[in-house]
Amino acid sequence: MKNLNITVLQSDLVWENPSENIKAFTVKLNKLKQASDIVVLPEMFTTGFSMNARHLAEKMTGKSVTWMRNKAKKLDALVLGSLIIEEEGLYFNRLIAAFPNGDFKYYDKHHLFTLSDEDKIYTAGQERLQFNYKGWHICPLICYDLRFPLWSRNTSNYDILIYIASWPKPRINAWDALLKARAIENMAYVVGLNRVGIDGNNLEYSGHSTVYDYLGDTLASAKENKEMITYVSLDKKQLKKTRKKLNFLNDRDIFEIN
Repeated sequence: MKNLNITVLQSDLVWENPSENIKAFTVKLNKLKQASDIVVLPEMFTTGFSMNARHLAEKMTGKSVTWMRNKAKKLDALVLGSLIIEEEGLYFNRLIAAFPNGDFKYYDKHHLFTLSDEDKIYTAGQERLQFNYKGWHICPLICYDLRFPLWSRNTSNYDILIYIASWPKPRINAWDALLKARAIENMAYVVGLNRVGIDGNNLEYSGHSTVYDYLGDTLASAKENKEMITYVSLDKKQLKKTRKKLNFLNDRDIFEIN
């Protein structure tokens, strides 16, 4: 039960420019000050939160997924981030989990953001992704998923929830409150990464990337409105000890997601 070291890259993004974003993240990853087990990149990290899927979508064999897999191998770390993927004429806001051994898994965003017409452009995923990595059970989700507690309900005793987001500044209080709530109600570590900067739709993002423990206490947080790399180490032994002592998850209501 070794500690898990996570690196969170709170970043600005170049609007609809995959080449420039990949170049920028390459520089950042080459300058990491600590070795990590998991490196977390933002939602739609190659383009920003764009509805221009027809012109920006890539294949799973494209340059961005290939870049993620290469970086995972080079860093000897799991690399997480979402981008626009096209399959059989459908578009997905797809989170890629690239493992250092060359394998990958993916999760398609389930709750599509209707205020921006994301639901009219993209196809919603119907299954959560949960996987084991270095002895930790991990569930990664995307942005708007955060507002819906049933989707993240801890029925399988995962250890970590990871949210990547483009969460606008005017509603940042909800981001702060809901991340903390997800940690408390699921007795799990929660890693929340939100971008900064202003996108092509003139929407402003203020960051507030934060890591909470299983009781809702803050372990690490990035400064507001600033590009910043945050490092945090998670202790599974203490997580298991606290769950065993309090047993809150044993009193869950018995129902499942269909």
